[in-house]
Amino acid sequence: MRFGVLGPLAVWTDAGTPVRVPETKVRTLLAVLLTRPGRPVPVDRLIDALWGDRPPRNPVGTLQARVSQLRKALEDGEPGGRGLVAARPPGYVLDAGPEAVDAARFAAALGRDAADPLTRKRLLGDALALWRGPAFADFADAEFTRSAIIELEEGRLVALERHAQARLDLGEHAAVAAELAAPAARHPLRERLHALHLRALHLAGRQGEAFAGYHELRERLAEELGADPGPELAELHRSMLAEGPAPPRPAPRLPAALDELIGREGAVERGRALLAEHRLVTLTGTGGVGKTRLAVEIASRSIADHPDGVWMVELTAPDDVPGQVARALGLREETAGSPLADALRGRRALLVLDNCEHVLEPVAELAGRLLADAAGLRVLATSREPLGVAGERLQLVPPLDPPGHDASPDALRESGAVRLFVARAAAASPGFELDAGTAPWVAAICRRLDGVPLALELAATRVRALGVRELAARLDDRFRVLAGGRHGGPARQRTLRAVIDWSWELLTGPERVALRRLAVHAGGCTLDAAEAVCDAGVDVLARLVDRSLVVRTEEGRYRLLESVAAYALERLREAGEEDEFRHRHVLHYTGQAEQAAERLRGPEQGHWLKLLDEEAANLRAALGNGTGFRLVNALAWYWYLRGRFGEARRAFAEALAAHSQASPARTEAATWLTAFTMLVGEGTDSEELRQAALAEHDDPLAKAKAEWLLSHVHWAYGDLAVNERRIDHALAVFLERDDPWFTAAALATRAKLAVGHGDLAAMERDAVRSAALFAELGDPWGRLEASDALVRRAEITGDYAEAARLLRDGLRLAEESRMWPEASFRMSGLGRVALLTGALGEARDLHERALDLARRHMARSAEEFAEVGLGLVARARGDLDAAERHLRARLDWLRGIGGTAGLAFAHAQLGFIAEERGDAGGALALHTEGLAAARAVGDPRAIALALEGLAGARSLAGDHAAADGLLAEAGTLRAAAGAALPPGERRDVERISGRIRDARGVVAINGEASSPGEGKT
Repeated sequence: MRFGVLGPLAVWTDAGTPVRVPETKVRTLLAVLLTRPGRPVPVDRLIDALWGDRPPRNPVGTLQARVSQLRKALEDGEPGGRGLVAARPPGYVLDAGPEAVDAARFAAALGRDAADPLTRKRLLGDALALWRGPAFADFADAEFTRSAIIELEEGRLVALERHAQARLDLGEHAAVAAELAAPAARHPLRERLHALHLRALHLAGRQGEAFAGYHELRERLAEELGADPGPELAELHRSMLAEGPAPPRPAPRLPAALDELIGREGAVERGRALLAEHRLVTLTGTGGVGKTRLAVEIASRSIADHPDGVWMVELTAPDDVPGQVARALGLREETAGSPLADALRGRRALLVLDNCEHVLEPVAELAGRLLADAAGLRVLATSREPLGVAGERLQLVPPLDPPGHDASPDALRESGAVRLFVARAAAASPGFELDAGTAPWVAAICRRLDGVPLALELAATRVRALGVRELAARLDDRFRVLAGGRHGGPARQRTLRAVIDWSWELLTGPERVALRRLAVHAGGCTLDAAEAVCDAGVDVLARLVDRSLVVRTEEGRYRLLESVAAYALERLREAGEEDEFRHRHVLHYTGQAEQAAERLRGPEQGHWLKLLDEEAANLRAALGNGTGFRLVNALAWYWYLRGRFGEARRAFAEALAAHSQASPARTEAATWLTAFTMLVGEGTDSEELRQAALAEHDDPLAKAKAEWLLSHVHWAYGDLAVNERRIDHALAVFLERDDPWFTAAALATRAKLAVGHGDLAAMERDAVRSAALFAELGDPWGRLEASDALVRRAEITGDYAEAARLLRDGLRLAEESRMWPEASFRMSGLGRVALLTGALGEARDLHERALDLARRHMARSAEEFAEVGLGLVARARGDLDAAERHLRARLDWLRGIGGTAGLAFAHAQLGFIAEERGDAGGALALHTEGLAAARAVGDPRAIALALEGLAGARSLAGDHAAADGLLAEAGTLRAAAGAALPPGERRDVERISGRIRDARGVVAINGEASSPGEGKT
């Protein structure tokens, strides 16, 4: 995770996604910790910073609550974030390394030096680029940031001065003069800064301004400080007098920029750095990406580096390239006797050659010759593909960065694509603003147009007529919607279609064939897929990459921008090839899914999950083109592991609706539909669904697998005895067929079912055996599944340290494998352990995160587990209303799916709530209903809990003898099950026993009595 204080306080994930830290006090807490990252900040200082002279009644407790909120915000942003805020005497510390805080990275960069001016410029430029505004900008008036701000701002000025000196050493006089004007005005008495500014003015040919500035500074120093200029300024003045005026420079011949360049600051600096090191730099990128505008900006900021002239040549004609260049330089057209090289020889000049892709060979020949003959010349070219000249350095110009997942206006403004679109839309449609209402549509437009500046600018002209919502909806027909709206400029850049037409016309026949066929892929493809589906060889793909029509990602995938893909698809239809290559696409990805399905149960699980993740868009596209049952059945276990229950349910329902003929594949699909229907919790009795699905199976092994699957996904619901019989039958088949994976899976499920009748020995035996098998198989999911029963056993026996260890290991494995429902269960499990050990704030945070994760993946069982946990935490905190709300939220769903065990537990907790409120009748009714549900399950621990609840209701009503008997009966049941009530779960029993003791004058716990002086047993 990354933290920013060089500007407004900000937090980002390692991937660059902004992290929202809500509430002023929580942000203030983070700001105080960031004044001393890596070092503890005392509690009293934190309290003073947050509340000043008006602290809350319980300042330490309230501070702990704020720390908990901050930990939750960081954890929500990135798994593991909560651990960054640690309790360390005498207070708390932000345990982030130097690389995680921009101020620390800035300080480290400031401490580095280099003899080479270019290297020094880069180092200091990178350091200054970390600044987004004044340090701690949103806490500038706070006392706790004052010393940190002073130190950071002084460092910023030192870096600015060193950076300016390095640039002066490189000859960037005019640019330095312009950029130091504002800082010099803000710091009127800082002599070093003014010396650099005056020197830059003088070297840039602005001697009058330099001398006037010196005299103004001398007078200001005398008036305000009673001092003369220091030695550096005095020496500068003498040297300016000795040097005299600089010779006049030729005026640059560059087109004037008509609007601000947005989102390209880093690209401009990279381009200038490349030009400083290399004599031929080519800006490459897809059409409409803004290569020309970027080249103009780079050249404009490099004028001082090329004192003998800067020229830009737009190569519009397909021939006579030397003549076009000669005319731009104001020369006669080149002849054999008066070559261009003669005019440029001995000059430090920059030649910008724009739009080279259609005249590559003559441009390459001319550029090579001029660079060989004119040693001081540098060439900056723009082209959709490289020139291929020796010494050429490429700068890829990508689309502007698209918006992230956060669609809030503040987060969207971090995207260069959004900033450009909003600026141009506001210009075309006065009054347009990026706000909560427009933000989602603006984000969609910028993503679908791939951040390509020309497409964004064309789209912005349509906002006035369509609005952003309608514009976003019509982008499927983008070539018609974005036709027109732009006048002037080259014809090839007036419409989106014209931009791509221009590139298409430059392609060879094989390149056109490959490009149009690649359009059947969604989300890109691998080289193997391009060859198998499109017959596109590596040589053709390489040429399409060079021509900026195909993007090769860092992962080695080949991707078309959405607009290019839409264009290529039109061409595929024109060629009459769409049906054939859609079919080839389906066959390829179906085969890949089937290959993955065989390997998802074993040591290669992680690899194949990642592969299917990468191909998710292609797999969805293949499903949409009709695949029968092969693809859905192959993807079923992948969908389960990834927690994509809703997506899977829809896919199976559509496949079954489209194919009604009976077959083993259809039966398998029907079983999976039942499983995913139960997982998304449709409120239908799970036992009815299971019986209907199992009735269709004829093959013994297939039926055994179905019995295991349907019992596994809802093992805690329905008739638990029936579930256990099915698992026993399935396990016998798996053992007979010598199938180790399904044997281990059935053992893990049977271990959890043993909870239902309190057989802890059987639970441990099956779980250990399952864990050993899954470890031998190397299956990550299996390791998680086998550990689940061991966690439950540790919790039941009160071994909370072991339960927490197993849960942490499981959570780490689930998050690494991106098995989000499993991660949700383990977060809730850790929340339960925190609750049982008294860490209520942590327990609430963990359950809230687990609930959010479960909801995002429609994992209803995980959702129920998390929300019931929140009810338990609320009850432990004394918030009975919140506890009741959480517990009742799940009752209807539990009734609908036959969740008897869950109903027993929920009624017990609701009964305790009624008792704590003093409602004896309500408590009695709830516990009676809970006892009936518990006896239906047959779990002795559930029955004991209901009896303890009834004891509370009876004692509240004054029937202490009956209450005492019920507690004794519950204790006997727990002892027989080998699961005495652990310390973390004794609160209710102790409260009820205390009431009985107080009423009768003796201590009575579980039927054992003593005199008052003997204490509790």
